[in-house]
Amino acid sequence: MYDLKAHANSFGPVAAQYQAARPSYPDELFDALERLSGRPLDGADVLDVGAGTGIATRLLAGRGARVVAVEPSEGMAAVLREVSPRIPVVKAVGDELPFHDASVDFVTYAQAFHWTDPQRSIPEALRVLRPGGALAVWWNVKDYRVPWLAAQQERMAAALPETYHYNSGVNARPEALTAAGLEVRAAQLRWERRIPVDQVIDDLTSRSYVAVLTPERRAPILAAERAALLAAFPDGQVVEPYLLDVFVVPKP
Repeated sequence: MYDLKAHANSFGPVAAQYQAARPSYPDELFDALERLSGRPLDGADVLDVGAGTGIATRLLAGRGARVVAVEPSEGMAAVLREVSPRIPVVKAVGDELPFHDASVDFVTYAQAFHWTDPQRSIPEALRVLRPGGALAVWWNVKDYRVPWLAAQQERMAAALPETYHYNSGVNARPEALTAAGLEVRAAQLRWERRIPVDQVIDDLTSRSYVAVLTPERRAPILAAERAALLAAFPDGQVVEPYLLDVFVVPKP
């Protein structure tokens, strides 16, 4: 049985792998955020909720935003503080933001909105946003139309029938935005990265459907996946294609 809370709490112990292996985001994402929201990131006050190890947080700050990272996991927050000591971190969740009404220009969720209860997190985001602000949520989604990724998905589903849930919650959450009667502006970007097989394995290790496993259960599954990838990519280098879905909700 799928245990949402266990999956949500699984990231702390694998924070190092998360930071080392998870994909970043192309510059075009932040151009899209500004275009869809109608306002610049430079000089904006931003809450990056579910910030994790700060992969998106640092990029937002690099665009000139004043960013506060909001992260419930001590393990993830510890890595964020180590890598980016100047970025303030607040321990909280999107369902209950400890910030004043109308105090920020953006509330962002990078790869994190699906861990919230939209009936709580959407009103909370709108509450803390200033007039003219925007809620922005986005996900890097691997393009499973590509044969090697489709094969990997089949292997993971077969090996982990009780925990594998890739994208199960991601696709439903944008519907929660439209169901709330809000204007939703959307864009999809295509990009790719070239990484070694070992980084693919670290990325898998940081996924909740693997992170929830005991080390004894996890090890043979990852070893088998590494062997399958090396058979498909003898040079040890893998090209991962992504579809980056971004949704922006201006505050009414």
